[in-house]
Amino acid sequence: MLGARAWLGRGLLLPRAGSGFAASRRSERLGETNLAGSPPMSHLPSPPQKHKGEHKGHGLPRGSERGSSSRDKDRSVTVNSTVPMPVGGKGSRTSCSPSTLQKVPNRLINEKSPYLLQHAYNPVDWYPWGQEAFDKARKENKPIFLSVGYSTCHWCHMMEEESFQNEEIGRLLSEDFVSVKVDREERPDVDKVYMTFVQATSSGGGWPMNVWLTPNLQPIVGGTYFPPEDGLTRVGFRTVLLRIREQWKQNRNTLLENSQRVTTALLARSEISMGDRQVPPSAATMNSRCFQQLDEGYDEEYGGFAEAPKFPTPVILNFLFSYWLSHRLTQDGSRAQQMALHTLKMMANGGIRDHVGQGFHRYSTDRQWHIPHFEKMLYDQAQLAVAYSQAFQISGDEFYSDVAKGILQYVARNLSHRSGGFYSAEDADSPPERGMRPKEGAFYVWTVKEVQQLLPEPVLGATEPLTSGQLLMKHYGLTEAGNISPSQDPKGELKGQNVLTVRYSLELTAARFGLDVDAVRTLLNTGLDKLFQARKHRPKPHLDSKMLAAWNGLMVSGYAVTGAVLGLERLITYAINGAKFLKRHMFDVASGRLMRTCYAGPGGTIEHSNPPCWGFLEDYAFVVRGLLDLYEASQESSWLEWALRLQDTQDRLFWDSRGGGYFSSEAELGAGLPLRLKDDQDGAEPSANSVSAHNLLRLHGFTGHKDWMDKCVCLLTAFSERMRRVPVALPEMVRALSAHQQTLKQIVICGDPQAKDTKALLQCVHSIYIPNKVLILANGDPSSFLSRQLPFLSTLRRLEDRATAYVCEDQACSMPVTEPCDLRKLLHP
Repeated sequence: MLGARAWLGRGLLLPRAGSGFAASRRSERLGETNLAGSPPMSHLPSPPQKHKGEHKGHGLPRGSERGSSSRDKDRSVTVNSTVPMPVGGKGSRTSCSPSTLQKVPNRLINEKSPYLLQHAYNPVDWYPWGQEAFDKARKENKPIFLSVGYSTCHWCHMMEEESFQNEEIGRLLSEDFVSVKVDREERPDVDKVYMTFVQATSSGGGWPMNVWLTPNLQPIVGGTYFPPEDGLTRVGFRTVLLRIREQWKQNRNTLLENSQRVTTALLARSEISMGDRQVPPSAATMNSRCFQQLDEGYDEEYGGFAEAPKFPTPVILNFLFSYWLSHRLTQDGSRAQQMALHTLKMMANGGIRDHVGQGFHRYSTDRQWHIPHFEKMLYDQAQLAVAYSQAFQISGDEFYSDVAKGILQYVARNLSHRSGGFYSAEDADSPPERGMRPKEGAFYVWTVKEVQQLLPEPVLGATEPLTSGQLLMKHYGLTEAGNISPSQDPKGELKGQNVLTVRYSLELTAARFGLDVDAVRTLLNTGLDKLFQARKHRPKPHLDSKMLAAWNGLMVSGYAVTGAVLGLERLITYAINGAKFLKRHMFDVASGRLMRTCYAGPGGTIEHSNPPCWGFLEDYAFVVRGLLDLYEASQESSWLEWALRLQDTQDRLFWDSRGGGYFSSEAELGAGLPLRLKDDQDGAEPSANSVSAHNLLRLHGFTGHKDWMDKCVCLLTAFSERMRRVPVALPEMVRALSAHQQTLKQIVICGDPQAKDTKALLQCVHSIYIPNKVLILANGDPSSFLSRQLPFLSTLRRLEDRATAYVCEDQACSMPVTEPCDLRKLLHP
């Protein structure tokens, strides 16, 4: 951690010009500044670094960042603290101490962000990110203390309780610094800029992220979690503040010079541009290298691509499915399919999946997918629903479709606003009982005694005395002592508790007790439902009711794709309602711009911040993807029309006309930030540039507009060096590169949208895994939106007045077919 280990010790770690910044994120020295009055200090261990990490030298995406577990094996911070729990106004997690209710709120009480509201009763003179704070810092010549996190972050809660509730620390922050609190989900541009600094000048990054800035917003020093006081091997947050205060008074000019130098180095190393390159790299080469790197890091036994912690990373699974399709007659193709399907199955059987309430937790703290970090994120549910739907398309195994339906059932029940929008997350922490201190996982774990009391019924026909509870405990691995290792529970909070994990197949469990497989399935499902009903009475985890355009766009895709694949109109209806919500509440008609956020207000109302937080690149890219998926699922052309308009706005606001590709933020919105970046890694979420490359290809297929194909080529060319260096860090972009260098299929169905024969042909297309295609419904109206975009559609005719399908490639169409079986042969020879 830069703050304790280097800057406050002997020197300032700076990125060295010319080294592999984006690929490696290594700590490097660009020279040392000896800081008078700062004696050497030992390194402060921080929470495990959830940076976009390296794996076997490849920079393997790990799903990154979101969430921190108190049981991660390398997280051993032990802090004694007597400060009360936060009250936090509308964003409160809990209220443990009645005396805290009398505290006077700070200015964060006027914010909408649940995360900022959690800090509204801190004895800290917090400012939100904005000009008022910057003007104060410049007027009073004080450094800015920037603290970034999010409302369901475990270690953000810890630092808030231990340090930001501390009166003495609050005085230091208020008197000697201008303290600024940022919700990273509201301002991903701020988060990305300073996380780039922290990652480049330390061993990693994570949240909370704490960075000290000059009044001109250039970073001086940064780190992640700090305990409040010094330990034997750690420096405390109070000491860090005192020493930074001292250095700012004594060595300010030196700090400013170093800050300028590190900013200049970061700017040079973060540049992504076409340069002299004219064309993107070979898709075949990038595909092969990406697959080989994934193959080398694959866990043969448990699936996934790391030891621990282990992340879902849907972008990797998407790549493997695409690689299988283009190499399905080869050994590597079969291997890619096996890797993806096995990983999905092991995840679904593991404790990372909530077997009682459905949905997936953020990540697993162990190799076996057993003990999760219990936070649940909307973007994970959205992407995993698509991944499991695709697994069903490829394998035909209903195990995968059942998991996908379970994910969407969870989202509909727990993360949906009645107006159609989707909430961001549920916390990992909750009180075991009302009035108690929150503990991680308390809502999700079970003791043997609880299960036995809930499921005492004898199981008839078993070869030995058996209750429903015993059957469930055997199948899901529950034990009297608990199935959570002490190494994963250093504070002993989960002693005797169990996380449900499938230990045996239904067949093995049935054979063990001499029962019929269907009977065991029914008994287990009934038991899980009783546990679900009992769990309703527990205090629930905090809900982050903020709604983000980007994640809502991903969720529209999740419902649209899964609904289309499984032929479930009710799921497509959820996608339609989500898109309507975006257009009604998160779109400014006058400017054509998306808003980044809105919030659940009282009585089911929707609230916005004032002034509004405008959208970032990922908001446009993910919403456009969602609308394209929704058009293909619903065949309502209005969604395609809106997607085209949003893409035009995205091009206007974010396109780099000189270097190619898209900036992550608008130039005006990021004014004052030292860097304007282009996201260059597919992690927990795909890079917005990767998604945009796919969107541009699909929009070209829907419209024939050459400008979008040209932009796609420029984008892929701009990221050539990143892909060449570490293709596994951009698997979604490598997929787009492959799609560009292959031939996109235009599948045209001519027919009445409501007719059975039309629906049969559409369902045939949806049942097959074809990632590189656009699906078009031509209803015979030459004045329709798509006919105006693609004049050749008016030349395609129905055969014998029946719904008819054409498969077009390279401006040539197949012979017409009217039977789904014949269409299947055309699409999947």
